[in-house]
Amino acid sequence: MVAFRSVSLAQIRYSIAEEVKEGTVVGHIAKDLGLDKSTLRNRGYRIVQGSKEPLFQVNQDDGILYVNRKIDREEVCERSKACVIELKTALENPLEVHYVAVEVLDVNDHAPSFPENEKLLEILESALPGVRFQLQAARDADSGLLSVQQYKIRQNEYFRLEVKDRGENRKTPILILQKPLDRESVKTHNILLIATDGGKPPKSGEMQITVEVVDVNDNHPVFTKESYSVELLENTAIGTTVIQVNATDLDEGSNGEVVYSFGNDVDGEVQAYFTLNSLTGELKVSGIVDFEERNRYEIDIQASDKGAGTLTTDKSVIININDVNDNAPEIEVTSYSKSLPEDSKLGTTVAVITVKDSDSGINGKVLCFINQDVPFTLNPSVQNNMFSIITRTPLDREKQLQYDVTIIAKDAGDPSLSSEKTIRIDLSDVNDNSPQFQLSPYTFYLTENNSPGDSIFKVQATDQDEGDNALISYHIFRGGDNLLTSFLNINPVNGDISALKSFDFEKLKTFRFHVVATDSGSPSLSSNVSVNVFLLDQNDNPPVILHPVSSNGSAEGVEEVPRNVPAGHLVTKVRAYDADIGYNGWLLFSLQEVSDHSLFGLDRYTGRIRTLRSFTETDEAQHKLVILVKDNGNVSLSATATVVVKLVEPTEAISASDVKSAVTEIGDSSVTFYLMITLASVSTLFLISIIVLIAMQCSKTTDVSSKYLPETNYDGTLCHSIQYRSGEKRYMLVGPRMSIGSTIVPGSNGNTLVVPDRRSTSAEVRNDNHTHLLSLILPLQFGRRYHPSFVI
Repeated sequence: MVAFRSVSLAQIRYSIAEEVKEGTVVGHIAKDLGLDKSTLRNRGYRIVQGSKEPLFQVNQDDGILYVNRKIDREEVCERSKACVIELKTALENPLEVHYVAVEVLDVNDHAPSFPENEKLLEILESALPGVRFQLQAARDADSGLLSVQQYKIRQNEYFRLEVKDRGENRKTPILILQKPLDRESVKTHNILLIATDGGKPPKSGEMQITVEVVDVNDNHPVFTKESYSVELLENTAIGTTVIQVNATDLDEGSNGEVVYSFGNDVDGEVQAYFTLNSLTGELKVSGIVDFEERNRYEIDIQASDKGAGTLTTDKSVIININDVNDNAPEIEVTSYSKSLPEDSKLGTTVAVITVKDSDSGINGKVLCFINQDVPFTLNPSVQNNMFSIITRTPLDREKQLQYDVTIIAKDAGDPSLSSEKTIRIDLSDVNDNSPQFQLSPYTFYLTENNSPGDSIFKVQATDQDEGDNALISYHIFRGGDNLLTSFLNINPVNGDISALKSFDFEKLKTFRFHVVATDSGSPSLSSNVSVNVFLLDQNDNPPVILHPVSSNGSAEGVEEVPRNVPAGHLVTKVRAYDADIGYNGWLLFSLQEVSDHSLFGLDRYTGRIRTLRSFTETDEAQHKLVILVKDNGNVSLSATATVVVKLVEPTEAISASDVKSAVTEIGDSSVTFYLMITLASVSTLFLISIIVLIAMQCSKTTDVSSKYLPETNYDGTLCHSIQYRSGEKRYMLVGPRMSIGSTIVPGSNGNTLVVPDRRSTSAEVRNDNHTHLLSLILPLQFGRRYHPSFVI
C-alpha cells in the first residue's frame, strides 16, 4: 500500500470469465481490503466510473463486487491477449483510493469463419510442383488458444496444405501444388478447407475451394525489391503517397501486364486507411492514421499478370507509424471536497486528480501545476500522473469566500499541448471574528427629564462571520459599583438602550457604563465598548425671588424713600436665583406694572430700582411696582416680585433709616450666609465635575478626542467658562469650544471670549461689590451654552 497525505492506494486482482450472468460475484472487496461492512456505507465506498453503464458494481452492504451487465470480452478488449479492466474505487472521510484489476477470461463463444464461403483458383497446367497459393485466413473473434489453431483439407494427391504462423494469433493457410496438373485428365479440383479453433470441444468453419486448371502462362510477376518498409507519421494528410511497389513479368502481351491488388489476407480495417492504385502500385493514405490505435501495419500486396491463367506474386509492405504530439493531457478529478473549513490545517487534502496523455515517449510526459496566486498547491503522488491538491497557506473566509482553482496539465511534446480543469472550492465559516462596535467609545448627549422606558440612544456592532457566528446579542455589563446600570435596559437584538428613570441634570451631569456584544458561535466571542453619557440641561426651574420676601413668604416688600432724594437714587434691588444653567439660568428683569413710569427705572440685568427724577409735591405718597423676573430659556419661566415705595418726609426717613439699617444689617448678614453656602456648594460641584471630566477625557483614545474636540489647542478637559464684566464688556473664560458670535480678546491665548452684550450701548454700566456672576459651561449642543447662574 502506498500512502500520501490522507489518500491510501491499494490494488487487488480478480479474474472472471466473459459472458457470465448479471449479478455474478467477482470477489469480496471488503474482506480482501480488511474493511468492516459498516465502513463501506459510512465512508461511501464506490467505484469511480465514467458516463457509460458500469460493468461492475459494489454492494455497500456486504462489500461484494459483482457483474453489473453482460461482458463481451471481444467488445471490451478486441483481440488483446490479456483483457484486464482497471477499476478505481474510493472511500471518503478520509479519502482512500484502491485499484482493482479484473481480468476477463475468454470463452470459446465464436467459431472460425472465412470471408468467403467459396473460392475459385485458376492454376496453369504448367505450374510446377511446389507452387504456393495463399488463401484467405479464417477469422475467430476469440483470442489465444480459442482462436484459429489449425487448417486442414481432405487428403488430395495434387495439393497439400501448409500453415504460415504470423504471430499474434494470425495463421495463414497456403495451398501447395505437389503434383503436376493435367488439364486434359482433370479440369477441376474441389477442395474443402476447414479451420478449427483450440476450444474444448473445438469449433470449426469451412470454405469450398474450386481449382480451375488453365492453359500456359508460366511466368510470375517479380517485385523489384526483396522487402518494403516505410516510416509514416500519424495524422498524415489523406492522399499522401506512402510507398510505390513495382513488379515485372517476363511474359508478353496480356500475360506480361501486371496489376496490383491487396492480398487476400488484408482485412477491411486496413483498406479503410490505405488505398492501392492497381496500375501504378502506389499505396496512399485514405484515412486518418492514429498511432494510439495502431502503430504498425503489415500489408500484403499481390502483383498479378493478365494472362489467361493469371500468375500472382505476394509481397508484404511494413508500415511503421510514428507518434506525433496530437493528444492533449486529460485531467480527471477523482474526488474533492467542495466545502472546506477556513481553519483547515496546512497540508489538508482538498482533491485528488489523475492526469493521462495518450501519446507515447516524451509526448506523453506530463507536467501538472497551478499557475495562480491561491492558497493551494499540487502535491505529486508516488504513482505516476497522480496528484493531490493541498492547502499551502492559512485560509480566511472573511477575505475570500471561494476559490476557482485552475489546474494546468502540459505535456513535453513539441509543440507542447496543454489542458485545464477548474474546480471551485467554497470556504465554510468558523467563528474566528469577535463583534466590532462602530465607535469606541460611544459618546451621547441626553437631555434631562427624559421619558422613562423610551429609547435614548443606540449602539451597534458588526461581525465579519456569517450565520450564527455573526448573530449578535447585546447586554449591559452590570459588574462593579456602577449603580446607574440598574436604571438602563438594552434590546439584546438591535442594541437600543432605554432608560427606566428620568434623569435630572441638576443632580447628575454625566455617567459611564459598558455594553458587551456577544456572537452566537460555538464557542462564542465577545467585545465591549465604553458609553459616555452627558446630560443636557432643560429649562425646568423657574426663577426664585430672594429679595424682597415678606414675613409670610410672598415676594413682596415695602421701601420708604425720602421725598428729597435726587434722581438716580437706589431704591432697592430685586434679588433672584435660577437652578438651571446657561441661558436657562440667565435672568432678566422688567417692570410689569408701575404707577408712574417717569419716577422709577429698573436695570434689566441687575434688578436695581432707581429714581428717574426728583419727587414733587404733586406726586402720590405711595407707588406700587411689579417686577417680572424671567429666565432666557427657549420657553422662558418667570416669577414676579412686588415692591411698594412710600414717600416720606426727610425727618421721618432719618428715624426710619436707623431702624431699617438695623434690619438691613440682619437681612444682609442672613443673605450673606446663604450666599456663602450657595457659592461653596457650586464651587465644590464645579471642582468635582472638572476632576471627573478630566479623568474621563484622559481615558479616551486620541481618535475619540479628535472626533468630538477637534481644536488643536484642546488640553484634554471638557469645556467650561466663567463670565465676568469689566467696563462695557462682558468676558467669558472658556475651553476650546467657542460660542458663535463671540470674539477673542487679544492676549487671551484663545481662552477668553467676549460675549456680545444684549443691552443697548447707551445703558449705564455700574460696578457693584455685592454682584457676582458665576458660570459653568458643559459641552455645547447645537451652538447653545448652558450654565447655572446666580444674580444677587
